[in-house]
Amino acid sequence: MAIQTITWMSAFLCLVQVFSMPMPCHLQGQLVRTTHNLLRAMGGHFPMECLQDNVFMEFPATAFLSSSGAKAIYETLKNIDTLFGTDELPTMWDQQKLEYFQNIVYRQIEESKCMMSSVNTSDYPIRAEGLKTYFGNIAAVLKEKNSSYCAWEVVRKELLYTLEFILKHNSDSLLWSNRT
Repeated sequence: MAIQTITWMSAFLCLVQVFSMPMPCHLQGQLVRTTHNLLRAMGGHFPMECLQDNVFMEFPATAFLSSSGAKAIYETLKNIDTLFGTDELPTMWDQQKLEYFQNIVYRQIEESKCMMSSVNTSDYPIRAEGLKTYFGNIAAVLKEKNSSYCAWEVVRKELLYTLEFILKHNSDSLLWSNRT
Protein backbone atom coordinates (compact mmCIF):
# COMPACT_ATOMS: atom_id res chain seq x y z
CA MET A 1 0.00 0.00 0.00
CA ALA A 2 2.82 2.41 0.88
CA ILE A 3 4.60 1.73 -2.42
CA GLN A 4 1.40 2.41 -4.35
CA THR A 5 0.89 5.71 -2.49
CA ILE A 6 4.49 6.75 -3.14
CA THR A 7 4.11 5.86 -6.83
CA TRP A 8 0.92 7.94 -7.18
CA MET A 9 2.48 10.85 -5.28
CA SER A 10 5.58 10.70 -7.51
CA ALA A 11 3.45 10.69 -10.65
CA PHE A 12 1.38 13.59 -9.35
CA LEU A 13 4.47 15.65 -8.45
CA CYS A 14 5.99 14.93 -11.84
CA LEU A 15 2.85 16.17 -13.63
CA VAL A 16 2.71 19.28 -11.45
CA GLN A 17 6.33 20.03 -12.32
CA VAL A 18 5.76 19.55 -16.06
CA PHE A 19 2.63 21.70 -16.22
CA SER A 20 4.10 24.49 -14.10
CA MET A 21 7.13 24.95 -16.37
CA PRO A 22 7.14 27.90 -18.78
CA MET A 23 5.77 26.94 -22.15
CA PRO A 24 8.25 27.40 -24.96
CA CYS A 25 7.10 27.90 -28.52
CA HIS A 26 5.05 31.00 -27.74
CA LEU A 27 5.67 34.71 -27.90
CA GLN A 28 5.67 35.65 -24.24
CA GLY A 29 3.94 38.92 -23.46
CA GLN A 30 5.97 39.60 -20.33
CA LEU A 31 9.21 39.33 -22.32
CA VAL A 32 7.92 41.76 -24.95
CA ARG A 33 6.99 44.16 -22.14
CA THR A 34 10.44 43.73 -20.56
CA THR A 35 12.09 44.36 -23.93
CA HIS A 36 10.09 47.58 -24.28
CA ASN A 37 10.92 48.73 -20.75
CA LEU A 38 14.64 48.03 -21.17
CA LEU A 39 14.74 49.93 -24.45
CA ARG A 40 13.02 52.87 -22.79
CA ALA A 41 15.40 52.79 -19.81
CA MET A 42 18.50 52.74 -22.01
CA GLY A 43 18.18 56.29 -23.18
CA GLY A 44 15.34 58.21 -21.57
CA HIS A 45 13.63 60.90 -23.66
CA PHE A 46 14.62 61.62 -27.24
CA PRO A 47 17.68 63.90 -27.00
CA MET A 48 17.29 67.52 -28.06
CA GLU A 49 20.65 67.42 -29.87
CA CYS A 50 19.27 64.68 -32.13
CA LEU A 51 16.13 66.49 -33.31
CA GLN A 52 17.74 67.36 -36.67
CA ASP A 53 18.33 63.63 -37.28
CA ASN A 54 14.78 62.60 -36.43
CA VAL A 55 12.97 61.40 -39.53
CA PHE A 56 9.41 60.27 -40.13
CA MET A 57 9.03 56.59 -40.91
CA GLU A 58 5.64 55.22 -41.78
CA PHE A 59 4.78 52.44 -39.36
CA PRO A 60 3.27 49.32 -41.02
CA ALA A 61 0.37 48.83 -38.60
CA THR A 62 -1.52 46.65 -41.09
CA ALA A 63 1.21 43.99 -40.85
CA PHE A 64 0.14 43.38 -37.24
CA LEU A 65 -3.63 43.72 -37.57
CA SER A 66 -4.55 40.32 -38.93
CA SER A 67 -4.60 36.66 -38.13
CA SER A 68 -0.86 36.63 -38.83
CA GLY A 69 -0.04 39.05 -35.99
CA ALA A 70 2.19 36.49 -34.29
CA LYS A 71 4.23 36.09 -37.48
CA ALA A 72 4.63 39.89 -37.72
CA ILE A 73 5.80 40.04 -34.10
CA TYR A 74 8.26 37.22 -34.71
CA GLU A 75 9.62 38.92 -37.83
CA THR A 76 9.87 42.21 -35.92
CA LEU A 77 11.98 40.53 -33.24
CA LYS A 78 14.23 39.03 -35.93
CA ASN A 79 14.66 42.48 -37.48
CA ILE A 80 15.47 44.01 -34.10
CA ASP A 81 18.06 41.29 -33.54
CA THR A 82 19.60 42.06 -36.93
CA LEU A 83 19.76 45.81 -36.20
CA PHE A 84 21.51 45.16 -32.89
CA GLY A 85 23.81 42.52 -34.35
CA THR A 86 26.43 45.10 -35.24
CA ASP A 87 29.64 46.04 -33.49
CA GLU A 88 28.73 49.73 -33.73
CA LEU A 89 26.22 49.94 -30.87
CA PRO A 90 25.81 53.19 -28.94
CA THR A 91 28.29 53.51 -26.09
CA MET A 92 26.22 56.19 -24.32
CA TRP A 93 23.50 53.69 -23.45
CA ASP A 94 23.64 51.56 -20.32
CA GLN A 95 25.67 48.61 -21.60
CA GLN A 96 24.30 46.14 -19.07
CA LYS A 97 20.71 46.97 -20.06
CA LEU A 98 21.67 46.83 -23.73
CA GLU A 99 23.14 43.34 -23.34
CA TYR A 100 20.09 42.18 -21.37
CA PHE A 101 17.83 43.65 -24.09
CA GLN A 102 19.72 41.76 -26.80
CA ASN A 103 19.56 38.52 -24.81
CA ILE A 104 15.80 38.79 -24.30
CA VAL A 105 15.18 39.52 -27.98
CA TYR A 106 17.29 36.50 -28.93
CA ARG A 107 15.50 34.32 -26.34
CA GLN A 108 12.09 35.32 -27.71
CA ILE A 109 13.15 34.44 -31.24
CA GLU A 110 14.53 31.06 -30.22
CA GLU A 111 11.55 30.14 -28.01
CA SER A 112 8.96 31.06 -30.62
CA LYS A 113 10.70 29.71 -33.72
CA CYS A 114 8.87 26.39 -33.52
CA MET A 115 5.42 28.02 -33.54
CA MET A 116 5.90 29.64 -36.93
CA SER A 117 4.90 26.46 -38.75
CA SER A 118 1.55 26.38 -36.94
CA VAL A 119 0.65 30.07 -37.36
CA ASN A 120 -1.84 31.00 -40.07
CA THR A 121 0.25 33.05 -42.50
CA SER A 122 -1.90 32.92 -45.63
CA ASP A 123 -2.39 36.69 -45.62
CA TYR A 124 1.10 37.49 -44.36
CA PRO A 125 3.22 37.80 -47.54
CA ILE A 126 1.41 40.98 -48.57
CA ARG A 127 1.77 42.44 -45.09
CA ALA A 128 5.43 41.42 -44.86
CA GLU A 129 6.41 43.97 -47.48
CA GLY A 130 5.44 46.81 -45.13
CA LEU A 131 7.65 45.39 -42.37
CA LYS A 132 10.52 44.85 -44.79
CA THR A 133 10.31 48.45 -45.97
CA TYR A 134 9.99 49.81 -42.42
CA PHE A 135 13.05 47.98 -41.10
CA GLY A 136 14.93 48.74 -44.32
CA ASN A 137 14.32 52.44 -43.65
CA ILE A 138 15.52 52.08 -40.06
CA ALA A 139 18.69 50.31 -41.23
CA ALA A 140 19.21 53.02 -43.87
CA VAL A 141 19.16 55.73 -41.18
CA LEU A 142 21.86 53.87 -39.27
CA LYS A 143 23.97 53.45 -42.40
CA GLU A 144 23.45 57.03 -43.61
CA LYS A 145 24.39 58.46 -40.20
CA ASN A 146 27.34 56.04 -39.74
CA SER A 147 25.69 54.42 -36.70
CA SER A 148 26.00 57.67 -34.76
CA TYR A 149 24.46 58.12 -31.34
CA CYS A 150 21.62 60.19 -32.83
CA ALA A 151 20.93 57.53 -35.48
CA TRP A 152 20.63 54.95 -32.70
CA GLU A 153 18.26 57.26 -30.85
CA VAL A 154 16.05 57.38 -33.95
CA VAL A 155 16.17 53.56 -34.03
CA ARG A 156 15.28 53.40 -30.33
CA LYS A 157 12.36 55.80 -30.83
CA GLU A 158 10.97 53.72 -33.71
CA LEU A 159 11.40 50.42 -31.88
CA LEU A 160 9.72 51.82 -28.77
CA TYR A 161 6.73 52.79 -30.90
CA THR A 162 6.70 49.35 -32.53
CA LEU A 163 6.82 47.48 -29.22
CA GLU A 164 4.14 49.77 -27.71
CA PHE A 165 1.93 49.04 -30.71
CA ILE A 166 2.43 45.29 -30.28
CA LEU A 167 1.62 45.46 -26.57
CA LYS A 168 -1.53 47.54 -27.17
CA HIS A 169 -2.91 45.93 -30.31
CA ASN A 170 -1.51 42.41 -30.44
CA SER A 171 -1.60 41.25 -26.84
CA ASP A 172 -3.89 38.40 -27.89
CA SER A 173 -1.04 36.99 -30.00
CA LEU A 174 1.16 36.85 -26.90
CA LEU A 175 1.22 34.32 -24.06
CA TRP A 176 0.74 36.01 -20.66
CA SER A 177 1.51 34.03 -17.52
CA ASN A 178 -0.42 36.39 -15.21
CA ARG A 179 -2.48 39.08 -16.89
CA THR A 180 -2.49 42.28 -14.85
